[in-house]
Parts: sequence; C-alpha cells; structure tokens
Amino acid sequence: MDCKHLFIASLNSGSNGNCYYVGNNEEAILVDAGISCRETERRMLRIGLSMQKVKAIFISHEHTDHIKGLCTLAAKYNLPVYISPGTLAACRFNIREDLIRHLSNNSVIQIGSLNITGFLKIHDASDPYSFVISYGGTKVGVFTDIGEACEQLVHHFGQCHAAFLEANYDDALLEKSAYPYFLKRRISGGRGHLSNKKALELFSTFKPAFMSHLLLSHLSKDNNCPNLVAELFTQHANGTEIIVASRHEETQVYTIFEPAAVHSF
Repeated sequence: MDCKHLFIASLNSGSNGNCYYVGNNEEAILVDAGISCRETERRMLRIGLSMQKVKAIFISHEHTDHIKGLCTLAAKYNLPVYISPGTLAACRFNIREDLIRHLSNNSVIQIGSLNITGFLKIHDASDPYSFVISYGGTKVGVFTDIGEACEQLVHHFGQCHAAFLEANYDDALLEKSAYPYFLKRRISGGRGHLSNKKALELFSTFKPAFMSHLLLSHLSKDNNCPNLVAELFTQHANGTEIIVASRHEETQVYTIFEPAAVHSF
C-alpha cells in the first residue's frame, strides 16, 4: 500500500505566538505566523525542516499572537497567504496584496498534493477559521482558539489521524487567578478559549480509534500547567500519544501515517 504520511510540528504555541507546520516530502504549509520570521527559520532549522518546502501560510484569525511574523515571512519567501475577508479587514497592517488569497467556509485549497479545508470556528475574532490538512487518506487538524466545539469541529476531529487541540486553561486555576473578572469571563464565556475539561470531553467522546498523536496547544502561562494537562489526557489516551506543545520552543517532528503506522524522529 502506498502510505501517505504527513510531517507535523509545533514551532510555538501560546499567547506569545503560534505557528504550526504540516507537510509531506515535497511541500508544506504553515498555519499561523505568530513568531518572527527569524525565529521561525531558526526553529525549523533545528528540527530539520526547510522553508523551501513551505508553499503557503494559512491564517486562523487576526489576533497578534497568530500574525505578528506574517508580513516579513510571506514577503521574504513570496508565500501566498490564505486568509478570510473578515480576518484581513481586521489586521492592523498591510499584507502584500499580490500574496493574498481569500478563504471561505468549507473551502478546500490545493497546495501541491496537500488539500486544506478551512471552516469557521467559534472565537472572539472577526472571521476565524480552523483547518484540516489532508494528503491521501491522512488528515491532521489544527483546532486552537476555540470557545466551544461546534458541529463542524466535532465532525472534522473525528476524522483526524493527528490534531493540534487547544487546552488553554484549568477551570480552578483560572478562577483563582489574579485576572480581572471581565478577562476571566472572556476566556471562559464560550467565545474565548477551550478549557482542559472541554478539550478532554471532545477528545474522549469523538477521538477516532486511529488517532495516533494529540498535540495539546495554546496552554495559558498563568492558568494551566503542562504536567497537569499531560497527566489528565494521558489517562484517557487509549493508544494516542499525548504531546504538550511548548510556548517556549519547537516540538520534535512527528510523522503521521494513514491508517495506523506511526513513527517519530
């Protein structure tokens, strides 16, 4: 059988910057560009990834931790930027016009042999999107900055062989934190971020048996703990490898196969 595999890595994940790599042997994309161009290059180099394989950048929404490196990175490598009209309008800087490509709900974009499906998500942004990247039968989802798990998210999550899934905060830690009341409500009010509890409910209820890797993403620096969330999800993993994506450094590269043969290096 011709096994179609994808290489995935988190280059950074958190309120200080988000950037995720998904690709095959020939081409790749970045989802979000929330760290500097130079830091993106450094981190990719350290784990053996090449910017020459990156053919496009997909932007989830306009918040600074998802776009602050975008203009420099896209311009330096002449990369098309796939972005929704609402997100583009809300950006506070000008992306080079010739690089802009518009997203629409449930659109499927072909980048070489990769197919990227973008769909609307629930978040306090202008026109926010989640993404599923597929190559042959192998699918990887990027599901962060989510207030609630909508029907589309549940549908796509159940088809993924690996996923980046937000587990932003622990309910008790958020409640005890020094954050002002309005910020606590923004985070937990259904249009902010996904808690450990809600992320675990999604994972436990809708995880397909063939999901090999789950990269827990966008953890709060103040209202979560990597060890806490790793232990929580590992108890319910049932064969899925649990990785906590760092807000300080890149992960290793993971190789995702369809249907079940998985390796990492």
